[in-house]
Amino acid sequence: MAMTRTKSLLAATSVIALLTGCEETLSNYGEAGSGLDQGSFGEATANNMAYHTGEKIYVINLAERFAKEVPDTVNFAFNSATLDGQARAALDRQAHFIRRFPEVRFRVYGHTDLVGSAAYNRSLGLRRAQAVVSYLAARGISRARLEAMVSYGETRPLVNTQDRERRNRRTVTEVSGFVQDHPLILNGKYASVVWREYVASATELPPNTGGGGLLEGD
Repeated sequence: MAMTRTKSLLAATSVIALLTGCEETLSNYGEAGSGLDQGSFGEATANNMAYHTGEKIYVINLAERFAKEVPDTVNFAFNSATLDGQARAALDRQAHFIRRFPEVRFRVYGHTDLVGSAAYNRSLGLRRAQAVVSYLAARGISRARLEAMVSYGETRPLVNTQDRERRNRRTVTEVSGFVQDHPLILNGKYASVVWREYVASATELPPNTGGGGLLEGD
C-alpha cells in the first residue's frame, strides 16, 4: 500500500514538473509581442552599428588621446570651488584640445573628499564641475558641447581616508560622445578629421601664455 502511494506521489510530481516546463517554454516562445520589453531591445544593434561605422572606436580612441595629451583632472582647496592658477593652466590646455574637435562632446565630473555630509558634498562636487564648465565656456567652448555636469560627491575617492585629501577634491573631464548631426562625423566624412589632424601635427604651436581671466570668487 505504501509502495502504491509512493508511486502515485512520484507520478503527480512528474506531471507538475512537466506542466511547469511547458509553461516556461510557452512564455519563452509565445506570440510575438506578448512579452514586455524592459528597454534593452535594439541595444545590441545600436552597439554593433556604432562599431561598424567607426563611431564607437573613434570615441574610445579620442578619450584615450585626451587623457594622455592633456591633464584631465584639476584639484581644489578644501571646501572650495574656486579655480587656482594651476587649475586654470590645466583647463587652458583642455580648452585648446577641445576646440580642435568641434564634433565631440565632453562631460565634467565633480568629486569631493570624505569630510562633511554626503548631501553637502554632492552640492560641492556639482559647483566644482560648474566652475570648470564656466571656465571652458569663457575660453570659447560652446556649453552645448559640455554635455552635463555630474557630481559624484564623496562616493568615488582616489584615496580612501576620512581626513582632508586634496587628490579627492577634483573634477575630471572626459569625452562623452558626438554632437548630434555634426557634418564631420555623422555623415561619414572621417577624412576631414584625419586631414585636419595631419595638418595640425605639422604646425608649430605658439608658446602657452598661461591662464586667462578669473572667475567670480577668485
